[in-house]
Parts: sequence; structure tokens; C-alpha cells
Amino acid sequence: MKIYVLLLGLFMASAYKTNAQVILNTTGIEAPATLQLQAYNNRDIDTFLKAYAPDVKVYRQPGVLSYQGLAEMRTRYSQKFADTPDLHCALVNRIVSGNVVIDHERVQTDKTKPRIEAIAVYRIREGKIYEVTFIYPDPDIK
Repeated sequence: MKIYVLLLGLFMASAYKTNAQVILNTTGIEAPATLQLQAYNNRDIDTFLKAYAPDVKVYRQPGVLSYQGLAEMRTRYSQKFADTPDLHCALVNRIVSGNVVIDHERVQTDKTKPRIEAIAVYRIREGKIYEVTFIYPDPDIK
């Protein structure tokens, strides 16, 4: 848990210190993370799912499994893509280390509401994301 808090702090600090554009690589270990981000923003469920392993595990926070598998992912994201016309994810920062890609994201769900800050930790094997953990800042801690 401490490592996730540290990563969150590093991301939040780096996001406000730089305006450098994040370069998305479409090759190498981070290719599936890039593919799913682009497909997410295009609301393209079939391309989105190509980035994930069939038995992908999705965690809402470290250690808490939200759901597992492409069928459940298809159901959830198909609905999200259909119900959220303003949906867009902006990549603020990316760290790649070994088979892990960590993205600091700003997600827009509704143009009338503020963007949501999130950290996504993607674990990649054989060109597919087999595990992703979403970490959200605690709104009570400033």
C-alpha cells in the first residue's frame, strides 16, 4: 500500500511541475496501454478489448478485485461508452518500468463536472494487459 501512496504522490507532484507532452509509444511493452487509451477515447469497444488478456483482473484500489475477464469488461465499458458522450481520458504522465506501465490520467465524464484524477497501473504480459489497478486520490487529503 505504501508504494501506491508514494506513486500517487510522485504523479501528482510531476503533473503540476511540467507541461511537457506525454509521448505515446505504440510499440514495446507499453503498446497495449496506448491501444486501450486510444480506443477508450474513440469509444471503440472491440479495439479496447484487444489490449487485454482474456482473464484480465481489474482492481479498484490495491488488493480489492472489482471484476475479472473480458466478458465482464465488455459489458461494463460498452455501457460506459454508450452512456457517457463526453467521455475522454487525457494522459498527464506515464512511467514504464519492466512490464509495468503507470499512467496518471484525467478523465472527463461530463463537461459540466470537473475531471477525475486517477492512476492506472497496468501489468503487461505477452503483449496484453493481464491486470490493472485504478487508484483515486483521497478527496479528504490535500
